[in-house]
Amino acid sequence: MIIVGELINSTRKKIKEAMQNKDAEYIRDLAIKQDEAGADFIDVNAGAFVTEEMENLEWAINEIQGVTKKPLSIDSPRGEAMAMGLKLHKNGKAMFNSITRESDRWGQLFSLAVETDAIVLGLCIDDNGIPEKADERVRIADRIITELTKAGKNIEDIAIDPLTTPLSVNTTFGLTVIDTIKGVKKNFPEVKLITGLSNISYGLPARKQVNRAFMVSCIVNGLDGALIDPLDPVMMSIIIATEALLNKDPYCGNYLKAYRSGIVVKE
Repeated sequence: MIIVGELINSTRKKIKEAMQNKDAEYIRDLAIKQDEAGADFIDVNAGAFVTEEMENLEWAINEIQGVTKKPLSIDSPRGEAMAMGLKLHKNGKAMFNSITRESDRWGQLFSLAVETDAIVLGLCIDDNGIPEKADERVRIADRIITELTKAGKNIEDIAIDPLTTPLSVNTTFGLTVIDTIKGVKKNFPEVKLITGLSNISYGLPARKQVNRAFMVSCIVNGLDGALIDPLDPVMMSIIIATEALLNKDPYCGNYLKAYRSGIVVKE
């Protein structure tokens, strides 16, 4: 599983305050903790700042890269912010988070998405919004993948977000995500499926329990990665154990290594 640490996001109150106050210690500490907990990418988002996104994104990227060698997920809908973030990126292959098939956003980001060597995360959204049905989401994903690859993007550097939406709004939404994962994988097995998984539990009590159950269901059906809180040791343990159970971890090597390092917990 590709683990994208989701915690450095300016929509979270403490992160927004840290960016406003240039609290480097707080941002650095959170980056280090996510790295040590097993995150493969560290997401960085300053989009809550309407006029100061560029300034805060640049500052945060520099602070994070000062304490971790993990690649970053550059999280912005704005072309200029994404271009700047990718230019600043130093460590390995970045994640381009994200592009949609909405006309304005597609026009703004398409060329950059093709030209960069980053993994491009495409969201199943078009000018009509987020479809409720899985087949419509698969159709949008197919269009994103086809147009990117025709323009020269390596298909192995394309990821699709099936778009996790709250179960509290519609109890079919969990199945919609699973069916979208299966549909995209059937058409394009080389493409990665990565989602912001915790959205599923929005509005429900005991959210972590819903998130954990949903994670197992999604992995079983082909999910390759998720934006999650890697500081949740039970969630990380469940992910690693599920991969071992699905024969994705030869001789349980990753499970045993994670247990010895303390990422897999006993209870």
